[in-house]
Amino acid sequence: MSSVVLLPYAPSSVAVARQRLSTDLQASGVFENAVDDAVLVVSELLSNALRHAHPLPSGMVRVAWLWSDDHIEVAVSDGGAATEPRAGRPTLSSLGGRGLGIVEYVAESWGVRHDGDTTTVWAILPAPNGVANGQVAALREAG
Repeated sequence: MSSVVLLPYAPSSVAVARQRLSTDLQASGVFENAVDDAVLVVSELLSNALRHAHPLPSGMVRVAWLWSDDHIEVAVSDGGAATEPRAGRPTLSSLGGRGLGIVEYVAESWGVRHDGDTTTVWAILPAPNGVANGQVAALREAG
């Protein structure tokens, strides 16, 4: 299962991306905790792109995800920034700067790819399928 969504370069796009990703992963049977982690990571990556980078030449940002086997890769592409995305080490009293640190903690791995004027920040998370011995329907009904 994969999806690519082009969204406006606007804060409201974070909620749209979260909802689309959550719906897709739940429909595929991914465990709820893994869905929550993926949604958190997409929120952080997209928020960072909107705060620190430029939009793509189309004026948009691209959010993509690919779920296969027991992992999901999420990626946010933008028009790049003056600095390279990196996890910060904010002080306890800092109001921000924790986004990529959260991604680093939750994801198995993450990184940055450059393709011309496009910068993509990606993360890979464990995302096991909720189907265990064909009992996913019973679990959904019970819970």
